[in-house]
Amino acid sequence: MSDTAAGTYEIRWAEDKDWIPAMHMIWKTFLKFEAVDYTEEGIRNFYDFITDEHLYKSFQQGRYQMMVALNGERVIGAASVRNYNHLSLLFVDEEYHHRGIGRDLMRRMCEYLKKEEGERYMSLKAAPYAVEFYRKLGFHAVHEEEAFSGIRVTPMEKFL
Repeated sequence: MSDTAAGTYEIRWAEDKDWIPAMHMIWKTFLKFEAVDYTEEGIRNFYDFITDEHLYKSFQQGRYQMMVALNGERVIGAASVRNYNHLSLLFVDEEYHHRGIGRDLMRRMCEYLKKEEGERYMSLKAAPYAVEFYRKLGFHAVHEEEAFSGIRVTPMEKFL
């Protein structure tokens, strides 16, 4: 358990019951903070990604790993990895921003990747809204910002 100004929260591996609440929180947070930087096509593509049944099946099969931050039963943050060491999603509910939850999720995920999986680095594609956050966590851009399918991202990585 960790404490923030918003109360106590727990970080653990996501369970099946966490999937839908996590995706709802991610979608709501995406619309508030990131959709402004995306085209309509990008917004649709992001929605299609988080609602894809194949992604959910990969999660159920343990191939798409996700940690959640919980305040009681409420999912207030989520971080997921795919392809062994690529951060796929990191979102924290708006009410809990700037309280260290995203940083805590990233620390825990990086520790897991390094100690349990033997990974040497983590990669990600940061939305414009998140680039500075990742820089503060030690990530650096490996390419300039790029756009595809209406989505703008900056490829970044961090050695663990």
